[in-house]
Amino acid sequence: MTLQELKELEDFFSKAGKQQVPIYLNEATVITDYDYFLESHFLPLKLNLDSKVNQPLLHRLKMLKLLVEANA
Repeated sequence: MTLQELKELEDFFSKAGKQQVPIYLNEATVITDYDYFLESHFLPLKLNLDSKVNQPLLHRLKMLKLLVEANA
């Protein structure tokens, strides 16, 4: 993923508006604070997008995007 693609993902969430919580991404991941979830996932990615440690963050953001799109 490039910084441009990350920016596009961030723009998607800003345009989608705040979502109702809780959101269940899977059995182990429940989002109870939507804004905090986005902030805590985008910040590390902006600092080091290529880090393999940050790849689960990107995966969860993409999963959330699919859920938001499906419920739109």
